[in-house]
Amino acid sequence: MNNFSKLGLSADVVEVLDQMGFENPTPVQQQAIPMLLENNPTDFIGLAQTGTGKTAAFGLPLIELIDVDNKVTQALIMAPTRELGQQTAAQLKEFTKNNKKLNVEVVYGGANIVNQIKALKKPTQIIVATPGRLLDLIKRKAVSLTNVKYVVLDEADEMLNMGFKEDIDDILSHTLDDRVTWLFSATMPKEIRRIIKKYMDTPLEVAINTEQKSNTDITHQYVITKGANKVPALRRFMDLQPEMRAILFCRTKRETQQIADDLGNLGYGAEALHGDLSQAQRDAVMKRFKTRSMQLLVATDVAARGIDVNDLTHVMHHQLPDQLESYTHRSGRTGRAGKKGISLAFINPREGRRITELEKRIKVTFEKVEVPSVEELKASRINNWANLILNTEVDEQANDILYSLHGKFAHLSENDLLKRLITTQLDHLLIQGGNDGDLNELQGGRGRDRDSGNNNRRDRRDRGDSDYSGGGNNRYFINIGTIDGMTIPDFVHYVSDTAGIKRSDVGDISMQKTSTFFDVDSDAAKGFEEKFSGLEIEGRSIRVNRDDEGPKRSSRGGNGGGSSYKSGGRKRSGGRGDGRGPKRDYRGSRGGNSRGRRR
Repeated sequence: MNNFSKLGLSADVVEVLDQMGFENPTPVQQQAIPMLLENNPTDFIGLAQTGTGKTAAFGLPLIELIDVDNKVTQALIMAPTRELGQQTAAQLKEFTKNNKKLNVEVVYGGANIVNQIKALKKPTQIIVATPGRLLDLIKRKAVSLTNVKYVVLDEADEMLNMGFKEDIDDILSHTLDDRVTWLFSATMPKEIRRIIKKYMDTPLEVAINTEQKSNTDITHQYVITKGANKVPALRRFMDLQPEMRAILFCRTKRETQQIADDLGNLGYGAEALHGDLSQAQRDAVMKRFKTRSMQLLVATDVAARGIDVNDLTHVMHHQLPDQLESYTHRSGRTGRAGKKGISLAFINPREGRRITELEKRIKVTFEKVEVPSVEELKASRINNWANLILNTEVDEQANDILYSLHGKFAHLSENDLLKRLITTQLDHLLIQGGNDGDLNELQGGRGRDRDSGNNNRRDRRDRGDSDYSGGGNNRYFINIGTIDGMTIPDFVHYVSDTAGIKRSDVGDISMQKTSTFFDVDSDAAKGFEEKFSGLEIEGRSIRVNRDDEGPKRSSRGGNGGGSSYKSGGRKRSGGRGDGRGPKRDYRGSRGGNSRGRRR
C-alpha cells in the first residue's frame, strides 16, 4: 500500500505517485501535507534541509487545493535561482500529468521573455518564478496576481541572501490581502522572522532535524592548513583519490573563478559556477558536471542552490559558511540514496572553535584528517600506474613499434628500464603535487614545516595565483603556445630543463595560442634569456625576452587570456622535455614531433 494515501491525498494523485515510484513520505512530507490540507487556509512555516522532499511537501497539497476548472492564476511559487525554479516546475508537472486541466509554467531570467509571455497567455493556475523576472512580467502587464490565493516562498533564506527582499515586498503587494503564505527555509535568520511577522498570521510550523544531522551516511572531516595552502592541499586529496567527484564551496565569486582557473591550468577537471556567469555558461558547466566531464565544481552557495547531482563523493568547504546552519545545507548534497559521502572542511589554525560550534549545534562529530604527504601521492601514483600496465591489453601495433626501435633499450637491464619508467612517473608527480613540504598545521597557528614560508611562496607560484606579487619575480615572453601542443605541465618541464632551474621557480603561466607569458623567480633568472638562444621548433627560432607588462591571468579566465586551459575531466600527462637535445620531444603526451634544437 502506498503510504501517501494516508496523508489525505486524492486517489488520482496517489496513483501518479505510485507510477513515479513514490511510496513512503519523508518526515517533512508526512507532517506538512496533512497539516496544509486539513487546516486550509493557513499560513505555514517549513524548516528543513535540502534533499528532504520539500517540493512534494508543498506541491502535493497545492495541487489538491487548486480549482482546476478556474483558469486564473491561483498559486505562485518563488524560488531564488533558475535551476531550483526549473526543478520545482518539472516535479509539479510530473505530479499533474494525469490532470490536463491544471497548467504549471515557470519563468526566470536569462531566457527569452517573449516566449515566456506567450506561454503565460494560456490558462495557468500555478506559476513558478524567480523574483526579478516575475517583476519584469508584472511591469509589462503580462501576468496578473490579483487572484493568487497561495504564495510559496521556497528557499526563503537564500532569496534574502541574494537581495530579493524588496522584490518580494513588491510582488506580494500585487496579491490578495487574504492570501496564505507558505514559507520553506533551511535556516531561520532574523530577516526570515521579519517576513513572518509582516506577512503571516499565526502560522503553523514544521521543523525537521533542525537540531541534529539527519544523514548518518556523511562523514564529517576537517584539515588544518594555512590559507595559502588550501588549494595545494585540495590538489593532494584529488591526486590521491582520482575517482573523487565533488563540489568545493567558496564565499566569493572572484575566489571561485580564481581557484577553478588555477586548477584547470594545472590540468585538473575543475570549473566555476557563480553569479557572474551568463545563464548559458552556467547551463553548460552543469551539463559537463552531470555528465562527468569534470571532477570538481567550484561554486558559491547561492549559485549551487537548486543543484541536484547524483553520486557526489565529497562536499568540500574552502571556508566554513558564515551561518553555521548553512554547513548542513552544503554537506547534505553528498551521502544520498544510501551512499556514503564525505564533507571536508579546510580551516586555518585559528578556526578550531568553529568546528567545536558545529559539533554542538548539529550534533555530529568531526574527524581531524591530515593532508596527504608527497610520499603518499608517489606511492599511490606508482601503484595506479603499475595496475594500469598489468591490466592493459597489448595492442597489435605494439610489435611493429617495438621492432622499429631496433633494440634501442637492449643495453638496459629489466631493472634499469623499470627504474627509468618509474622515474618518469615521479617526475610528473612533482608538477601535480606542487609543494613538497608538509601542508598540515597545528591548531593555534604553529606550523609543522620549518620551511613553510618558502614553501608557501613557492606553492602560490606553482598554482598560478594572479595576485601573487612575491619578492622578486621577472615576467617573460616566449613564442611557444598551445599551437605547439604544449600543456601547462609540459611547459614547466621544458622551461626548467632548458634553463637549468627548478620547476618551482616557474609560475603565473598565461598560455595563448602562439605565445606564453610566465614568471621566473629573480634569484633563478640570471642569464635566463641566453639559455634559449639558438633553439628552434620546426625551423622557427625560439625567442624569449623580458615582458613585465605582459598579460597577467584574468580572474575570469576565458579564451582571450589563454589561461582557461582545461583537461576535459582528467589530468593531462605532460612529457619531459629538453630543448638542448635534438632527440627529445617536450610534448611527450601529445605525440608531437616538434623539438627544440640548436641551429
